[in-house]
Amino acid sequence: MAVAAARPLVTVQALEGDMETDGSNSLPLPDVMKASIRPDIVNFVHTNISKNRRQPYAVSKRAGHQTSAESWGTGRAVSRIPRVPGGGTHRAGQGAFGNMCRGGRMFAPTKIWRRWHRKINVNQKRYAVVSALAASAVPSLVLARGHRIENVPEIPLVVGDSAEGVEKTSAAIKVLKQIGAYPDAEKAKDSHGIRPGKGKMRNRRYISRKGPLIVYGTEGSKIVKAFRNIPGVEVANVERLNLLKLAPGGHLGRFIVWTKSAFEKLDSVYGSFEKPSEKKKGYVLPRSKMVNADLSRIINSDEVQSVARPIKNDSKKAPLKKNPLKNLNTLLKLNPYAKTARRMALLAEAQRVKAKKEKLDKKRKQIPKEEAAAIKAAGKAWYQTMISDSDYTEFDNFSKWLGVSQ
Repeated sequence: MAVAAARPLVTVQALEGDMETDGSNSLPLPDVMKASIRPDIVNFVHTNISKNRRQPYAVSKRAGHQTSAESWGTGRAVSRIPRVPGGGTHRAGQGAFGNMCRGGRMFAPTKIWRRWHRKINVNQKRYAVVSALAASAVPSLVLARGHRIENVPEIPLVVGDSAEGVEKTSAAIKVLKQIGAYPDAEKAKDSHGIRPGKGKMRNRRYISRKGPLIVYGTEGSKIVKAFRNIPGVEVANVERLNLLKLAPGGHLGRFIVWTKSAFEKLDSVYGSFEKPSEKKKGYVLPRSKMVNADLSRIINSDEVQSVARPIKNDSKKAPLKKNPLKNLNTLLKLNPYAKTARRMALLAEAQRVKAKKEKLDKKRKQIPKEEAAAIKAAGKAWYQTMISDSDYTEFDNFSKWLGVSQ
């Protein structure tokens, strides 16, 4: 791809029989091709837009209830489900109405007033279309989608306006062969087959891959009739681009063949990053939050580091937090009176112990020393004898054993 000083250029591929008039065979790349690619938005919008072509369906309102079944009630050793009346046939006595019964109604029967269609924000739809157009200008994404573009001279592919004058399908095939896009159309033709599953019974029997999308710029051009009969090839006007064609299945990277007039109109239809669109009132292309997504490279660049503050090396470690209930110094910082309170508590405890001792001593002094010693010795001797002897007859007279006369 040729590159200009400010914007890259795209070469206009000349077709056989084209007359070079002004000698300009290159165009600047439109800004819409440089927009940010958002697969999440494209997938969301595509899913919701594709729901807008569904037709309502529902089961019959009377299905499963076209019988006069009644329950047999309790006491007959069968369930209380309503049963078909009568006799003489297999149907008589069978359960009815319930969704668990053969021939009964379904659970929650489908209704035609289900919410079939979806509204999508206009700006969101435009963002999805812009992302799909930008992805179509990336050869790797186009290849990844499965398109055969090995023989294409460049992506995006622009052809001369003489292609819009093609009327016959044979001439259209000749144009595709000249620009190297015919292998992609053949791929779509060869992939035509029968759909697996029950969809083949529901008016969608055949499926095939997608080929190139031809985008033209002149209203009423004959190019539509020329290309519409080629399998897999679709045609669209540049002013009415549809996301269902730009990203079939919600997958980015559709192979698009632009005519020169359509490619030149892209800037006026979608505008640029600074200039609003001429066709869509007040619309400006979405700008990325970051042009360069390599954040670490930006942070470590000389421009950022030259104005950044230096790293602080004198950072102090956080002090160790101590429990004031266990550490006395920490407690005294919080409550200086704690020292006095503790001293008073210790003095009170010492006085209490001293008073108790004095009370006991006073109580003991009321008994003579000799009598107290005799009682103590007698008790000790009795305890020793109780441990060693098993005959307690000699202790019948305890007072005698104590040596006290009655």
